[in-house]
Amino acid sequence: MSAGGDISDIRGLLAEKMAGEITLSQNPGETLKKWRRNFGITQTELSNHLGISPSVISDYESGRRRSPGILIVSKIIDALLTIDEFRGSGTTRTYSTMLSDGGSFGRICCICEYHEPVSLSNFVDLIDACVVCGNADIRIYGYTIIDSLKAILELLPDQFHKIYGRSTARALIFTGVSTGRSPMVAVRVSHLKPGAVILQGIAPSEVDGVARRIAELERIPLLATTMSAEDLVNNLNLR
Repeated sequence: MSAGGDISDIRGLLAEKMAGEITLSQNPGETLKKWRRNFGITQTELSNHLGISPSVISDYESGRRRSPGILIVSKIIDALLTIDEFRGSGTTRTYSTMLSDGGSFGRICCICEYHEPVSLSNFVDLIDACVVCGNADIRIYGYTIIDSLKAILELLPDQFHKIYGRSTARALIFTGVSTGRSPMVAVRVSHLKPGAVILQGIAPSEVDGVARRIAELERIPLLATTMSAEDLVNNLNLR
């Protein structure tokens, strides 16, 4: 199959995934916003492509306007994929690895890309994280939320590099952490290193000493938050 055919197939699968997630969501507006942000597309860019006012997109995402029907959702999804295609299909290709695994990878990880870099210190304020060690005065280009238990049980060794999306300059957020040792050991043995690691579910004082030592050796900022995984995801989606 040609490269163009591959992208065409991937586009169709991704469109189906997006449509299902948005229409079945309890908060379609927030889910729509998440996908727009994942593609690194602004409300203005999306509205210009659709030929509507940016306020319409804003109203849908905030819930001020009645949730869009399947026809409007389809038009928005097509616009996001088309804009990404104009940019070289970078985000579509990122999701292709998840889709080619039959969706199993997507159940373990959620990848978000930023169109512009953001300060890690501002990012961690959203999830009430505290620095365990390292310097939070860096910039990141996205984040990946990883279900720690599922990753340990289901993530294959050759899949680990896929959690970095388009850039390793990102925050890896491991949820459901008990000590933090296993996630940091996985980071230690990988040849790819993240911009920062955030452990969800434990206080800084509860982080395992080995995990802390690995972070120091690799010079990776290590942070921890006790915010619930649900609140963490919601706060990041509101950004």
